[in-house]
Amino acid sequence: MQMRARGLVRREQGRRGDIARHCYARRVTCPRETEPAADPASLPAVDLAELAATARTVALEAGELVMRRRREGVAVAATKSSAVDVVTAADRESEALIRDRLAELRPGDGFYGEETDPAASSTGIVWVVDPIDGTVNYLYGFPNYAISIAAVVGEPSSEPAAYATLAAVVHAPALGETYTATAGGGATRNDEPIRASSVTELGQSLVATGFSYDAADRRRQASAWAQIAGEFRDLRRMGAAALDLCAVACGRLDAYFESGTWPWDHAGGALIARESGAVVSGRGVGHGADREGRTLTVATAPGIADSFRRLIAPGFAPADEGPRAPTQ
Repeated sequence: MQMRARGLVRREQGRRGDIARHCYARRVTCPRETEPAADPASLPAVDLAELAATARTVALEAGELVMRRRREGVAVAATKSSAVDVVTAADRESEALIRDRLAELRPGDGFYGEETDPAASSTGIVWVVDPIDGTVNYLYGFPNYAISIAAVVGEPSSEPAAYATLAAVVHAPALGETYTATAGGGATRNDEPIRASSVTELGQSLVATGFSYDAADRRRQASAWAQIAGEFRDLRRMGAAALDLCAVACGRLDAYFESGTWPWDHAGGALIARESGAVVSGRGVGHGADREGRTLTVATAPGIADSFRRLIAPGFAPADEGPRAPTQ
């Protein structure tokens, strides 16, 4: 499947606003880089299927690595935003493997990962990577963790309108599941098409969220949740944002929202959810900012999208600020 990146960005405008202004009038690089913008007229044809295949190949290799390290035993290598926000040696090894393999397979592409510094793009493509989404699950032996790899054009910053995702893979090695999507090409799980649920009543919906690693933030989030918890069939907290988005995509969840997510958390899963028919809503590609100033990622089955947004608005009202402390 051959498509020009500039044509895709124009198509995305109808769903997400003026992405082209951000992708090309500024810079097609990673944050903090200063390379000049790529001229959209000079961009080569982009094979979205090839991008997805590359992401899948590398994600499967990373999955083998993290599973092997899990069998050998996992220990905390460092902490980040708080004492409970952990990094394992496997996170670092996985990101190093992904970064090196993408550089081999697609030299010149940029890189934006959770654990290492960004690299600028000379091709207009940037890879946004979470080497292990759900690190705490991984540490404890819960199988709900994944490798997320997304190819984007634009700047994968905290402002989602600054980039557009072209292709994505979320691979959950312990679950034996691999989710794949290309922009405009639909979404699959293990090569079978997936669709969001057909639920139309909030009271019949299964909803998931995530919580901050910061204790004070977590208390505020729990308080906001307590105000709406009785409006759904039930609630879940599964600990991996990318997989929560994929769960909405395949109908295992009817809705998911979380404040404090970062591009590596949601770039891949958001495309997969949207291509399954889910509504990824809010500012830009489904991300506003909650009233504490963090990004808010929302994905729902289409039949409850409007009512869900209205319900969460009082506790998670949009603001103009970006993210502060990351969540899992």
